[in-house]
Amino acid sequence: MLTRDELMAFVPSTNLDRSLDFYADTLGLELEGRDQFALQFRAGSGTGLRVTLVQEHAGAPYTVLGWRVEDIQRSVRELAERGVAFQGYDGMEQDELGVWTSPSGARIAWFKDPDGNTLSLAQSS
Repeated sequence: MLTRDELMAFVPSTNLDRSLDFYADTLGLELEGRDQFALQFRAGSGTGLRVTLVQEHAGAPYTVLGWRVEDIQRSVRELAERGVAFQGYDGMEQDELGVWTSPSGARIAWFKDPDGNTLSLAQSS
């Protein structure tokens, strides 16, 4: 039923100004609109991202949003140059950039937005 309809992702934010700086300036997403409730971005694939204002952030203990990239090392370095700090996790062998190689060969790196939402980059094997 929904196979032809556009998917939209949602991420919570307690501060839309701070999120605007991060998602537009740091990550480079195109801002499509803003109102008192949310920021609306367009990602490179055409998927919409709505950063929604919340009073209190509940913080999920897992990745809430991710991007498939062609060259994870290049992407990590570019974001690190823009001030993004990549996460290290105990028990996971990550390289010097913070990239973990999964058993399938996919390579993944995690970082957080200003509200502590876990985001990721992934390169298929």
